[in-house]
Amino acid sequence: MITIAVANQKGGVGKTTTAINIATALAATGWKVLLIDLDPQGNASTGIGVSAAERERSSYDLLIEQASVASCMIPTRIPGLDLIPATVDLSGAEVELVSAADRTGKLRAALAEDAGHEICLIDCPPSLGLLTLNAMTAANSLLVPLQCEFFALEGLSQLLQTVERVQDRFNPDLGILGIVLTMYDRRNRLTDQVADDVRSCLHGLVFESVIPRNVRLSEAPSHGLPALIYDHACTGSQAYMKLARELISRLPERRKAA
Repeated sequence: MITIAVANQKGGVGKTTTAINIATALAATGWKVLLIDLDPQGNASTGIGVSAAERERSSYDLLIEQASVASCMIPTRIPGLDLIPATVDLSGAEVELVSAADRTGKLRAALAEDAGHEICLIDCPPSLGLLTLNAMTAANSLLVPLQCEFFALEGLSQLLQTVERVQDRFNPDLGILGIVLTMYDRRNRLTDQVADDVRSCLHGLVFESVIPRNVRLSEAPSHGLPALIYDHACTGSQAYMKLARELISRLPERRKAA
């Protein structure tokens, strides 16, 4: 199984929106997809239409109670896409993991038992704590949504340093699948300046596809739907479909063939 952590320690960059819509696009093209909500806020779970009442087991049980993937996941209304939701219990997981043995490897151990999915996306919390470290330790690669604003560049530098430390200590195979520019507004000169700066520094790591500011992307979660289903024709959905095609082209050949 290919495992991709969707991470950025800065909140409000479109991380959850990216995770939901990429997972939906992959499922729509025939992949067997697992989406893990690792954010205590549970926005990915809500945004894909899973209510709090449906979340009998969650990513907390996966990490802390050593429950299996099969016992925690919920089929979504999207064919081919399963979800491991988040509940408020997850907010205490950081504290409980501090004293645990192999505290950064809990998620990796749990996912090693899953043979039912081809690809897993992990929606990380907006921090670089133990939950995000578990995701990075379990992942093959990292997908980084980056808002087109000046302070986002400082956060990206910190994130890249964290990736290097994870590679050194926990997961030498962790790579960066790509950086996706989000909330792109061509009317704003700063947007183009930030995009140019990121591309000049990171070159091919930055996806050509950019995600624009789009009202329909913001509306979709309140309806419990990915934007790709809520409004397939809006500019935000079209951008995510383009991004999904580009992302698939970066995956290993043996998996693309599947």
